[in-house]
Amino acid sequence: MRIGDWGLGVADFKPLNQDEYDKGIHGGTQDERLLQTPRADEFLHTDTWRVFRIMGEFVQGFEDLAHITNGVAVFGSARTPPDHPEYKAAQETGALLARAGCAVITGGGPGIMEAANRGAFEAGGTSVGCNIELPHEQKSNDYLTLSLKFKYFFVRKMMFVKYSDAFIIFPGGFGTLDELFEALTLIQTHKIHNFPVVLYGRQYWQEMLDWLKGPMLAEGKIVEEDFRRLHLTDSPSEMVQIIVNSESSLRTVENDLMDEYRVVKKP
Repeated sequence: MRIGDWGLGVADFKPLNQDEYDKGIHGGTQDERLLQTPRADEFLHTDTWRVFRIMGEFVQGFEDLAHITNGVAVFGSARTPPDHPEYKAAQETGALLARAGCAVITGGGPGIMEAANRGAFEAGGTSVGCNIELPHEQKSNDYLTLSLKFKYFFVRKMMFVKYSDAFIIFPGGFGTLDELFEALTLIQTHKIHNFPVVLYGRQYWQEMLDWLKGPMLAEGKIVEEDFRRLHLTDSPSEMVQIIVNSESSLRTVENDLMDEYRVVKKP
């Protein structure tokens, strides 16, 4: 059931005077407004009602992406130009993933996101873009078979993790690092399982890995096991092979569990 089937839109879940309150709040996006400390008289008029808007965004995202299987999220800089070698590598990666039967999921914008979507789209695969409302409009790229737009970063981040079986991380900035370390944290805390994270570009990532395996590991902030699902390569084909092997391993484990279940269920 879609939100519209209720005869209501997400915008209907707010008090009549919320627009007046929103106009008085600095910041043009829903995320900015949500993250601001409320005025003393504001909480009952805005934040409690935003819960319904957030709930609606979760419901819509779950419904729109429910059919996605074998998803792989690809992250990287939105500023990478089409003539850059990393753009070409991301485009090749998207095509290889599509041919391997994987759905490519990105943030739906330009740069590395566009490149991965383009590769999947031109290979005839599933190409998903999960765009986000920003102060300066980020236009969705032209290589999507499914395009979504979110108001809240945390809802969008949930969709990346829930509908992906792996993350591929190309060189990027703060947003790319955010997605990388969120995935590593979820793996470390056993919130997600059998979830490979593949870094593209040895020269770009090596010093970060040296720091992680240097003082952070040496001082016991992390353990060697935390690196088990983290891979580094300069090869699009190797990245895709890592993911295909991981999914094959997962299917083997699932089949073994089902066989054990059948044996237990025998009279």
